[in-house]
Amino acid sequence: MVMLPKVNELGFFEIRLESIGGLGANLAGKMLAEAGVMGVGLNGVSFSSYGSEKKGSPVKAHIRFCDINTRIRDTSPVERPHVIGIFHENLSKTINVISGMYEDSIVLVNSKKSPAQLKDQLKLKGGIIAVVDATGISMSENNRVNMAMLGGLFRLCGFLDAEFMKGVIRKSLEKKYPAAVQPALNTFQRGYDEVKFQSYSLAEGDAMPDFIRMDTPVLGYETQPIGGLVVNPGNSILKDLSISRAGMMPHFADDKCIHCAACDNVCPDFCFVWEEQADKKGRPQMFLQGIDYQYCKGCLKCVQACPTEALSSELEEDGYADGHRVPHKFHLAI
Repeated sequence: MVMLPKVNELGFFEIRLESIGGLGANLAGKMLAEAGVMGVGLNGVSFSSYGSEKKGSPVKAHIRFCDINTRIRDTSPVERPHVIGIFHENLSKTINVISGMYEDSIVLVNSKKSPAQLKDQLKLKGGIIAVVDATGISMSENNRVNMAMLGGLFRLCGFLDAEFMKGVIRKSLEKKYPAAVQPALNTFQRGYDEVKFQSYSLAEGDAMPDFIRMDTPVLGYETQPIGGLVVNPGNSILKDLSISRAGMMPHFADDKCIHCAACDNVCPDFCFVWEEQADKKGRPQMFLQGIDYQYCKGCLKCVQACPTEALSSELEEDGYADGHRVPHKFHLAI
């Protein structure tokens, strides 16, 4: 019988996975639970919570482990996790992905950045930050992000058996998708081997943020502004869809563009910015200026539609979207 490294007041070791639809966090949570229950004899449970069932929407997977003699009678969301897996680092733009963590919790992030950079980005005061480039690994191995993240999670959860997990991967893929078995195993092993982590202690006199339940309303009778104004209306101008990109994004080459608007016809989120100018004969014509990456979710339909290769599919590099964004000029937006 394995021993859990730590448990809460109910006897649970808890894991929360923060992701977007399409990256496989739901399946990763189920496989984690199976590895704990079937692999090392723990009691365990896994379930997920999400809104619309589509790619790009926020997803949370919740996993609980406990001793075989402890009963699990709690199926509420994991709000005080010992381990947090963040499948997409840009989720921190809109979601408090580290909410409820302890000062010694482990945060695993899919990123190319260093732990020090992520500490500032996540506004983390204390804990352990682990980093693995799950997107880069999955693309080089032609596999899924969740396999690389699973490898990193198994490295950080030493009580789980990585060899048992490899057997689960083989069993689940070899009948229907035999060609996918070895890439999945390679991705898992690289995630396990390539994770890097750094511990941060709380500064003297500092404390972790107060825990706030996830169902606490942002605007209630105590916090609603005077007059009952809705200060953040849910319109599409204010949305930031960049968190939906799963590793790839379009690049725009102005010198190859013929301004045919084929890209704009297939874009589901009106990412392309146009401006009326005079053509060579002095006639008014709409010319493509660039892409507003705030609204680009990386579907790459524009790349497929472009007849001149003015748009290309490229691996997203940190800072490229901010440096090359051509913002829309909405006179209604502040």
